[in-house]
Amino acid sequence: MILAIEGVDRHAYPELFDQMFRMRAAVFASRLGWEVTVADGKEIDRFDDEDPLYLLCVDQVTEELKGAVRLLPTTGPNMLRDVFSVLVPDGTVESPLIWESSRFAINPNLVVGSARQDPNQVINTTTVELLCGLVEAAQLAGVEHIVSVFDARMARIFRTVDCPYEVIGAPARIGQTMTYAGLFEISGAMRRRLGNKAGLPERVLSQGGFQPQATRLA
Repeated sequence: MILAIEGVDRHAYPELFDQMFRMRAAVFASRLGWEVTVADGKEIDRFDDEDPLYLLCVDQVTEELKGAVRLLPTTGPNMLRDVFSVLVPDGTVESPLIWESSRFAINPNLVVGSARQDPNQVINTTTVELLCGLVEAAQLAGVEHIVSVFDARMARIFRTVDCPYEVIGAPARIGQTMTYAGLFEISGAMRRRLGNKAGLPERVLSQGGFQPQATRLA
């Protein structure tokens, strides 16, 4: 299940957001070695103050957070333009029809607790579920493309799950890994292809407080 939650409503989900910020610290600080600020075991940055849209992948039985991603408009403050500009030396993208996804992360505890399953399959299934929710949210808001910064490992996962992207700018080593800026086209065909890949239903997104208006994040 994918919960779509506006930043202004995150106070209504304290346990889930606590899990998410701790997961982000584990992934981006500990695993990737990015220069992020971690306080009290949580990674929270200034873009979390910009009223982003969060997509949280939640286990419907245990209510454990499996993964998360954050969406911001490219017409306002965003990570590619304001943090990772080295990846786009000729200038970044900016359009009301393009959102940025950032802090895409899969809960490392899923792999640790998956002794009876293929860890790669656990990661890929959760990734696809998040990607399906991302496509659905973008379609509801009239968004045509998603731009994202990701590491080499995520690039391999995107290829594995048949989620094509166009590399823009120039890849660079950030922290411990090669990092890319990629542009993803949002379409019904992508949603069907991803859903078929993981055997997911036609809809995984639970809108929550999300107001799907094209001007909401423009």
